[in-house]
Amino acid sequence: MWNVDTAVIVPIVVTANGLIAKSLDEHLMRLSLGGWIKGLIQKAVLLDTARIVKYDSYKTVESIPLSTNAGLIIKDSRFSLRFDDATATYTLSIKDIQENDAGWYQCQVLMSVSNKITAEVELQVRRPPIISDNSTRSIVANEGESVQMECYAGGFPPPKISWRRENNAILPTGGSIYRGNILKIATVHKEDRGTYYCVAENGVGKGARRNINLEVEFAPVVTVPRPRLAQALQYDMDLECHVEAYPPPAITWLKDEIQLSNNQHYRISHFATADEFTDTTIRVITIEKRQYGLFKCKAQNKLGTDEGQVELVESPMPDINYPGLRPDPLVSGSAINTKTLHILYLFSISVYFTDLIYDP
Repeated sequence: MWNVDTAVIVPIVVTANGLIAKSLDEHLMRLSLGGWIKGLIQKAVLLDTARIVKYDSYKTVESIPLSTNAGLIIKDSRFSLRFDDATATYTLSIKDIQENDAGWYQCQVLMSVSNKITAEVELQVRRPPIISDNSTRSIVANEGESVQMECYAGGFPPPKISWRRENNAILPTGGSIYRGNILKIATVHKEDRGTYYCVAENGVGKGARRNINLEVEFAPVVTVPRPRLAQALQYDMDLECHVEAYPPPAITWLKDEIQLSNNQHYRISHFATADEFTDTTIRVITIEKRQYGLFKCKAQNKLGTDEGQVELVESPMPDINYPGLRPDPLVSGSAINTKTLHILYLFSISVYFTDLIYDP
């Protein structure tokens, strides 16, 4: 048995001495082995009865004749045949081995109409793995469904398949590696979404890998980082919700069950941080008395709906930590802001000390 990589010259040597000695033991013990066998082979050559044929690896189809006696039948420059008369040996050489060269090579010597002596050798061509087209490429499932990802590969020796997740995350089956052609997830969760790697290896080359994207569709989940906010009249304030959903949901803001839109009082923004994550913000501009109260952020897709609430309450002093604090009212025309309050405070201290020093 030969086990070779491609692009290697492989000699297949069949010696007639070895063939006949194993088949005619009792007769050969009375004769001179070398001369008698040599004579039989030479006679077979003259009678056009020595040949080499090829079968496929499973011997399921008819053989293909390659040579008759010392002459090649196959028209392929990669093949050559040599016969050594002194040793009665046929040598078949194949250059630049290809995948379809794999199979059984059989030397046949016809001693008579009913007596054929054969010997054969299997040529195995080692090939790196190639992932088959019938393997899973991507899959979309609803949360709670069962999922099955399949991976198959050709090559020789037969490749072994293993599964991993991106960044070596834990697989839904447990552990960081799963071995086998089929990866099953009985009940898929949104946390299972992401990239899975199908890896085929057989010790030839670097192996093969396919990235399989698992997308899990699920109903929206809304979280509110700051459910209660305080701000002074005539100042701005941002109200925020985090939405997780796939497919991406429709997001709306409501107050007193009335849907809000962009105008001189509100500015709504959506920021998609990933396919499944969206940050939504509504800015209440130049707050008026009637704008205090409960605001709702609502997210809806084909799988469901969720909402969160943010309460905006009045504060006697502006929230100076609020990053969107409006600019100086001396410029914008709005009410007194923190900077102005600081100036007035310092001015009042200065006047107070002046009154203490100067007493007419």
